[in-house]
Amino acid sequence: MFRLSSRSWSNRASISARTCSSADIAGLPQVATAGESDLDDQFSLKEQAALGRSTMRQTILAVLGMLLATVAAQAQEWPSRAVTIVVPFAAGATPDIVARIVAERLQAKLGQSFIVENRPGASGNLGTNAVAQAAPDGYTIGVSIVGPLALNTLLFARMPYDPARDLALITVLASQPSVLVVSSQLGVTTVADLMALLRRYPGKYNYGSIGTGSLSHLAMEAIAAQSGTKPVHIPYRGSPAAVTALIRSDVQIGILPAGAVAPHAATGQFRMIAVSSAQRSQFLPDLPTLREAGISGVEADAWIGLIAPRQTSDAIKAKLERDIRAILTEPETREKLRLQLMEAVGNSSEEFRGQVDAELARWTPIIRANNIRIEQ
Repeated sequence: MFRLSSRSWSNRASISARTCSSADIAGLPQVATAGESDLDDQFSLKEQAALGRSTMRQTILAVLGMLLATVAAQAQEWPSRAVTIVVPFAAGATPDIVARIVAERLQAKLGQSFIVENRPGASGNLGTNAVAQAAPDGYTIGVSIVGPLALNTLLFARMPYDPARDLALITVLASQPSVLVVSSQLGVTTVADLMALLRRYPGKYNYGSIGTGSLSHLAMEAIAAQSGTKPVHIPYRGSPAAVTALIRSDVQIGILPAGAVAPHAATGQFRMIAVSSAQRSQFLPDLPTLREAGISGVEADAWIGLIAPRQTSDAIKAKLERDIRAILTEPETREKLRLQLMEAVGNSSEEFRGQVDAELARWTPIIRANNIRIEQ
């Protein structure tokens, strides 16, 4: 019997392999090993998924790039037309005066019209809500004060807007102390004299404010609490009306913005006896603070802040803040504010938020202790 060793078969296979041409190999049927086809499919799917993810990332980055470019372009172009500054109080009130000073300087700096629009009503809520509901394109902004931006949330059963949710706080424009004033007919010259008079004749005297729940109302309630008496509160729509009432002796006491009362006090129509600020005012250095006069914990500086709709782009808000802070450092702006007994501020939006929160903490106990509410 003829036999071939395994070595012989190995040699033959080796020789056969060497003698096969590439054409012979090409003509052979292609047979995949077990699992090879499945692996190829898996690799193909993974490659497709990776390609899809890469394409999606590129698309997202492209869209974000276009959005950022659009926002940047908007900020560079803003303002390309007139801008409305809404004031939630009547013409001649302190916020109106500040708005007009700022509008004039912005117009000179940016080359577009800045139009002041007075929308008084509902303790400042009406005009402040107009800003909250405006298109967030930078062409409707506003000024407002502590009431519509914080305290009114405690005073009204319902608010047409949420200050924290619907408004962007840009910067505090200016601040001035409130001044405790009395009718010259009362014959008092100091805070101690006034406290003694209120204790002697409880309920006899009236005090005027610029509205229910305003700083002028809350500060006087805090002062009255320390005297142990309760003078009669008469609210007015803004400081001009409250000052007129004081001149006519419709009211005998008030704690009102310094700029509103100082010119009249100079003519002897009523007397200023203290300022509400933590330190003596640079504008009225001879007046003691309420703390110096024995009234603790009552600080009621009247400040005015710049606001915008919450969804206004960060680029436009940043430009607004930069431009406003720049004009507030200009000698011309500061002089115009000084003539109104106001000091330019120009803080950051974060500092503005902190100031609002501090006001809420300070006045919430007074509002609740006196059950102060505004009926709608």
